[in-house]
Amino acid sequence: MPDLPLHLWYSITNLGGAGLTLPLALAIALWLVAGYSWRMAASWVMLLGVAIGLVTLTKLAFLGWGMGVRELDFTGISGHAMLSTAVYPVAFFLMLQGAPSIVRITGVATGLAVGLAVALSRVVLDAHSPSEAVTGCIVGALTAIVFARYWWQAQAQRISAAVVALSLAALTVALHNVHVPTHRWVTNLALTVSGHDRPYVRAKWKAGRPNRAPVAPVSQTRNVLAPLAQRHA
Repeated sequence: MPDLPLHLWYSITNLGGAGLTLPLALAIALWLVAGYSWRMAASWVMLLGVAIGLVTLTKLAFLGWGMGVRELDFTGISGHAMLSTAVYPVAFFLMLQGAPSIVRITGVATGLAVGLAVALSRVVLDAHSPSEAVTGCIVGALTAIVFARYWWQAQAQRISAAVVALSLAALTVALHNVHVPTHRWVTNLALTVSGHDRPYVRAKWKAGRPNRAPVAPVSQTRNVLAPLAQRHA
């Protein structure tokens, strides 16, 4: 495991946060509409939407009903790992339009490497288990590779690669430290859908202990969860 200062691990993990990756994904979609076609943009949104849906479903299943794989310490696909491994390869794919294939392949590979670094940071920071980080990378990489492979020969007509690159780079710098409480939102949804008073917790779940201890009202439980939102998103 690379021996990096803690603040660098947090800086890396922030690259996978929804506050950055979702605006980047939206910017990519807008550039696809402007420079390619609405069909290309729609396919990107659809693929990423499916991936986000898988992440959300696994989190809801655990938080609401305690569904996971104890042997693998798996409680849900890592959203940070999935989003970073899906968004950054497609961002490089778009920024390197018109470049030779080997350059574009290198760019996509660089994006995947960013996603792997984010996944590693989630494990180092004890926000996810290895199995959760790995599955996030797999889902994200499949999303990016399927999109890039299908549209590899597409030609941009009305946009500049330099302008696209500058806009996406500026967005990344501007939103790097923006945090969105996605874990709190998913937890609230899981409690609402399951009808339970409290979410399942990894430690109790791994120990096979029941989730029936006396609890505070749901509103208080949700307030307590707020500081943990970034840690487990």
